[in-house]
Order: sequence, then structure tokens, then C-alpha cells
Amino acid sequence: MHRRMYFVLPDETHALQVMQDIEESGVEHRHIHGVPGRGVTLTRLPEASMRQQHDIAARLEKTAWIANLAVFFIALLALIQALAHGSVLWAAVILVVLAATVFAGVLFALRVPDTHLAEMHGALSHGDVVLMADVPRERVHEIDEVVERRHPEATAGGVGWAIDVPGI
Repeated sequence: MHRRMYFVLPDETHALQVMQDIEESGVEHRHIHGVPGRGVTLTRLPEASMRQQHDIAARLEKTAWIANLAVFFIALLALIQALAHGSVLWAAVILVVLAATVFAGVLFALRVPDTHLAEMHGALSHGDVVLMADVPRERVHEIDEVVERRHPEATAGGVGWAIDVPGI
């Protein structure tokens, strides 16, 4: 799984310069996309796919979170039933499920970066360009330093997650 880095830039020219520096740092061209702001047409920057622009990752994240909560509460109801019927074995199995959902929730809350394109809505509505770069997790700090050092006009928008599948 990659990390999706977001950079807010004032126009396509600046976004192209940032893209070139990211590519020189070893990130493949296919992992870099632009999202045009209101009234902006990208002519030289590879535009993000519709899935990327509609932030499928955010929807998957929300769905996984809701599913985890649903399993937790269903298991909690099942635990009450098992205890009411005196079934210690079922209660133990359900406690394992409850512990697994709590563990998954803690991992999700503490370890999954959660910046999404929706958070750049203000910048996009003002005509800025958002550049997205999908990079390996261990290279996030390095790429961030390159952009920060060479492009003071770039605003780091945060880091989210991305699956290494084209279009997501």
C-alpha cells in the first residue's frame, strides 16, 4: 500500500515543476496526478481519474469503519444473549470477536493516515491545483522535504493512503 501525498499549488506551471522534482526523486510518472480547481483546465499535467477525483479511498475507509462498528455491536448483542442463556463457550468466542474489532479499530484510528481530497475543497474552489503523488510509505518524508525545499509556493495538504492499483 502506498501513501498519497497532496500538494496544493497556485497553477499548473508550478504543479509541473513539482511533478518534475518528484519524478527526479524516483517516483514513476504514472503515480502522479493533478486535480484542477474551479475554472482550471489541465493541459500538460496528467489529470486524476474520476475514481481518484471522487476519492474512492475515502469511501472504502468509511465503509470499513462502519462495518467494523456494526460487527462490534452485533457481537455485543450476541454476547448478551450468550450470557443470558449461560453459554460460556459462545461467550468466549464472541469475546474474541469483540477484541478483534476493538484491535482493528485502534489500528485503523492510530495507524491509517486519513487525509483525503475532500479536505482540499477550499483550495480547489479558489482555482488552485492539487497534485497527488502515490509514493511508498518509507519515502514520504524524503519527497516532502524535496518539495518543501525547492517549492515554497507549494502547500503540503497531508498524507493519505492509496492502493497500488491504477485509478484508485
